[in-house]
Amino acid sequence: MSGRLRYLSPLPRRFTGAYPSYEQALDAAKKAGRLAGYNHPEVAPVSFDAMCKIAPWDYPVLFWMARLDINKGGLLDAGGHMGTKFRAFRPLLDLPDDKPWVIYELPEIAKAGRRLALEERITQLTFIDDLSQAPALPVFLASGLLQYLDRPLPELLRTLPRLPSHLLLNKVAFQRDDMPVVTLERIGRAYVPYQRRDEKAFVRELEGLGYEQVDRWPIPQLSHVIDTHPELGASESAGFYFRLRQAEG
Repeated sequence: MSGRLRYLSPLPRRFTGAYPSYEQALDAAKKAGRLAGYNHPEVAPVSFDAMCKIAPWDYPVLFWMARLDINKGGLLDAGGHMGTKFRAFRPLLDLPDDKPWVIYELPEIAKAGRRLALEERITQLTFIDDLSQAPALPVFLASGLLQYLDRPLPELLRTLPRLPSHLLLNKVAFQRDDMPVVTLERIGRAYVPYQRRDEKAFVRELEGLGYEQVDRWPIPQLSHVIDTHPELGASESAGFYFRLRQAEG
């Protein structure tokens, strides 16, 4: 009944449609005349203040960041928006100004991030929209990126100067029956492809790249149902720490 009520509700639905691929979901949004994808200036400020606050699922990331001592080499924050995690974590971590926090984002989001950092006189943040510009950094943070990523994570990692020694991946969405599906999430006026992955395949791909899973934490608060397809059930969400095997010790 709750699924039927969500479907019949006059309120805008957060998740709509079920597609076999990212490209098909994006095409569906475009054909419907919607603002499609994340790379739009008006999407940048949506929920920015809320995302700059610590959430319960951030604490495992903070735990590992403290133990990895990111101050020794800095990190690449992939999908880091306009610096939301930098602002959220700054009060809890010692982040010296001379250690890089590099954010990789879509061009319009990166542009908005640079402008805001300049206004706030934050010199530690660097924004890039091309991974060929990324320095070789030991820690790769992706908090909330993977459901929106338009390519496999191993493909993205291979474009870096060298594989990061440590991967901190948070808020990764999975389909419970291991059958991946892509839906459309409404973010402001935009409709953005949102992937629910096969967890076993996801882990296997990273292991094939030379990583081992060190930690996993469930995030039940981020479970959701696709409003138009409640029969697919609720998603699962989790975070991970992966370590490159040669980086042990």
